[in-house]
Amino acid sequence: MRAELDHIIQQLSDVQTGKNWMGSSYQKMLSKVTPEEVFTRPTSGMHSVAELISHLTFWRNEALLKIQNGGGGKTDDDPGNWKDIEALKEKGWQQIQADYDQSLVDLLDLLKQKDDHFLSSTYYDPDFKGDYSFGWLLDGILHHDIYHLGQLGLVIKFLKNRPH
Repeated sequence: MRAELDHIIQQLSDVQTGKNWMGSSYQKMLSKVTPEEVFTRPTSGMHSVAELISHLTFWRNEALLKIQNGGGGKTDDDPGNWKDIEALKEKGWQQIQADYDQSLVDLLDLLKQKDDHFLSSTYYDPDFKGDYSFGWLLDGILHHDIYHLGQLGLVIKFLKNRPH
């Protein structure tokens, strides 16, 4: 049976490209910025669009490893968690966005191979130092995506309203 897992897959997809109750998706938000704007921090202490998308990709890829191997190795203080803006510029917006999109495809493809029993199986989480269910991990990824979708909206609003 896959009812619960199918619901999670649908939610993850909707946040990225669907029509959400909250009115926006990553696809819609990212269509509002130019490749030049994505590397700009609108104010001191605020992340750029590129930093946010790279950060989301980092954790989604870590979730993939946990699902594939039963554990991951990344923690909040990992240098890849929030990459330097210059390193991101070198990588380029097109590649950052392609990596982000591919990480969602890879996650959804992997989840489509599972059933609802998978959600109650566990893995060891090095960041939280304990065993947790994959259902908890997937809820966390979804919450993380939604949290940063709101943050992305603020960043873009600040970018569009800043004096030039």
